[in-house]
Amino acid sequence: MLDMRETLERLCACAAPSGYEGEAARAAEELLRPLMDEVWTDRLGNVIGVRRCGRPEAPRLVLDAHLDEIGLMVTGAEEGFLRFRAIGGVDPRMLPGREVTLLTQPPLFGVVACMPTHVLTEADKDAAIPLDELVIDVGMTQEEVEAAVPVGTPAVYRGSCFPLGEGQLCGKSMDDRACFAILLRTAELLKGRELDVDLYIMGSTREEVSGAGAKVGTFALDPTYCVAVDVTHGKTPDSPPDRASVIGGGPAIGVGPNMTRWMTERMIAKANGEDIPYQLEVMEGHTGTNGWHMQVSREGIPTSVVSLPLKYMHTPIEVLESRDMEAVARLLAAFTEKLGEEAEGLC
Repeated sequence: MLDMRETLERLCACAAPSGYEGEAARAAEELLRPLMDEVWTDRLGNVIGVRRCGRPEAPRLVLDAHLDEIGLMVTGAEEGFLRFRAIGGVDPRMLPGREVTLLTQPPLFGVVACMPTHVLTEADKDAAIPLDELVIDVGMTQEEVEAAVPVGTPAVYRGSCFPLGEGQLCGKSMDDRACFAILLRTAELLKGRELDVDLYIMGSTREEVSGAGAKVGTFALDPTYCVAVDVTHGKTPDSPPDRASVIGGGPAIGVGPNMTRWMTERMIAKANGEDIPYQLEVMEGHTGTNGWHMQVSREGIPTSVVSLPLKYMHTPIEVLESRDMEAVARLLAAFTEKLGEEAEGLC
């Protein structure tokens, strides 16, 4: 059985911001290969595996989770300190005092500089520092840093993941490596079971900046159905009650105009039939996932969105519940079985 914690530790330890997913892609490909008939990496770096059902002209189901993470990119150096911009949705409040890994060869460690509280004014203590005023300290002189860290060097939060309490896990890049781990578990659950669809698992690239990986991968695979598997906001004391899902409450099934209705209804029916706890997530507009792009590929593809509740999204301390991961995998496996037969005439 797939060791979810070990798998997450391996995937989350990879430094792989949008456009630089190579390290995570290599790990993903190695983990996926034993579960699929064929695995490859396409031109945009998407890792794709297929398990064929053996039926001629079988429908094709794509389950997608993205491999990239948010990050930083060096724009220059000043007095030995690195200036940078964001790759994806980086929250400047998270940065002061953080450890980062710079993707040089070999990698370098740095820290985002922060002023000691002793020298801050009262107004400064309550203010977030704008990103363009922050710098990374790598312990070098100006001459050294110019030679070691070229302009355009990407960086990510340093770290992997660790247990938090009894069943929760905490770390960076759980968004969306946790969901790729779920897809691995889904494939494992389906091992030995008869399918009537060709099952494709895609670890896509560049979701945090453009969704380009999913756009290209979906177009190339020309699937009959798609499911985007991503994280959603987990409830905390300060979260909006109607915009967050319960950690430990099971998968959040997307409901809204950009999810195909029969797929949503079938996902709910499978959860009820398999006694899988679930919650509904209203997505009245842009889902913020690859499902947004997949649904309009080619002539349009029936698409569903299933999400894993996650606290503290886009921070170095993202937190999830391991039993939610298993529940999402069970739901996806149940949805995949008999899909070809049961979807006939619906799409």
